[in-house]
Amino acid sequence: MRSTEFIQDKITALDWDEMQELVAGLLRGMGYKTIVSAKRPDRGRDIIASPDVLGLKDPKIVVEVKHRRGQMGSSEIRRFTGGLRGKDKGLYVSSGGFSKEAHYEAERSNIPVTLVDLDLLVNLIIQYYDNFDAEAKALVPLTKIYWPV
Repeated sequence: MRSTEFIQDKITALDWDEMQELVAGLLRGMGYKTIVSAKRPDRGRDIIASPDVLGLKDPKIVVEVKHRRGQMGSSEIRRFTGGLRGKDKGLYVSSGGFSKEAHYEAERSNIPVTLVDLDLLVNLIIQYYDNFDAEAKALVPLTKIYWPV
């Protein structure tokens, strides 16, 4: 089993709120401060990421996290982008991936939106894992192994 498949299996085994915390941990590992929404209807704003702890400085990234098997379609992306305002940037993470129409909808949005599927999420985790805090590392525990070439 390749390491990326192992990491995908670990992510797939998370429940929805752990997945949300993992994405917040990734963003913190990338240098952002995060505000995670409470466990209630959040109107498409699971996480707010910003350079400051209050979420006031730009770039402000509004994050929607979906942890399910099925692909997200264009209507979900349209609903998400409809809630973005002004200088917001959008990040839509879906462990089930995105349809071709969803990609088209994100590309044509007036507000920048990045779609992150499971493959990209794993690549980002590998890239920034050393910067993760203990809480994020506990969700997907990994050990770096050096292999001779």
